Amino acid sequence: MREQNVAVIGGTGFIGGHLLARLAGDGVGTRVAARHYESAKHLTTLPYLDLELGNIHDDAALRRLVDGCSVVINLVGVLHGGHGEPYGQVFRQLHVELPRRIVQACLDAGVPRYLHMSALGAGHRASMYQRSKADGELAARSEPRVTATVFRPSIVFGPGDHFLTVFANLQRRLPVLPLACAQARLQPVYVEDVAAAFSLALREPRTRGADIELGGPQVYTLAELVHLAGRYAGHERHVLELPDWAARLEARLFELLPGEPMISRDKLATMKTDNVVDPQTQALTAEALGIKLTSLEAAAPHYLAAPRGLDDYREHAGR
Repeated sequence: MREQNVAVIGGTGFIGGHLLARLAGDGVGTRVAARHYESAKHLTTLPYLDLELGNIHDDAALRRLVDGCSVVINLVGVLHGGHGEPYGQVFRQLHVELPRRIVQACLDAGVPRYLHMSALGAGHRASMYQRSKADGELAARSEPRVTATVFRPSIVFGPGDHFLTVFANLQRRLPVLPLACAQARLQPVYVEDVAAAFSLALREPRTRGADIELGGPQVYTLAELVHLAGRYAGHERHVLELPDWAARLEARLFELLPGEPMISRDKLATMKTDNVVDPQTQALTAEALGIKLTSLEAAAPHYLAAPRGLDDYREHAGR
């Protein structure tokens, strides 16, 4: 039986897939936005899930999506959004304007709650990404009649991620890995723990109107995480730490290539700020909500390890 109807925007991506599976397991009915069926086909086997095809940048389609729901969850986010002041147009459209339009759709449809995905480090800082995330939080709380809960995770890892998996794959291909911002500090949080926090927020009164900061049980440097990714993949390589000037040059070159750059000058600016939960934070945390955090060492080896071929199994068996 469905407990409630929850609209999920940005549900076809990495975090969305894990969250929707969690909500289905909890018996929560969900309505998921997708522009094309193919992008959401992998979700259609989940119970209690309705797929709503349409363009979330169309106000009428957005209103149809949220109509009759008790909560709206927005997971939409990008790491690269072009250049501009105070941020690029894609950042503006997805991180700021979309939350404002979602809140208006909630108000028009009588939806009382909105769960908004932001990011740890959001603020009026050096990077366009961080500034757009901060303005997105303001947009999420632009209407007092719609109660917003804001989630700020550190980097999220797990099966299907674009973080540890990328570094593992690079080390399978390269003899040496050049690395910018190698000493940047991060507190990676497991995707299932993020999903658990969203699920808990649907029924926990303390989360209404709250900020929730999510970090894993341990803080690492980026270099340490890269080494772990390579080790778990069975191809740990030497990491060449790039000085700032070389990192900026590398980022500039990547920006000239077609497609989304692996590294950009804005991402370098983001990495200048420690991506960790402040021990003095006034926000709720996973620990405060009673969520038992999963360590990277417990989860990452299971999805980063390369598939073993027949010869490997024979060698292991002594044949």
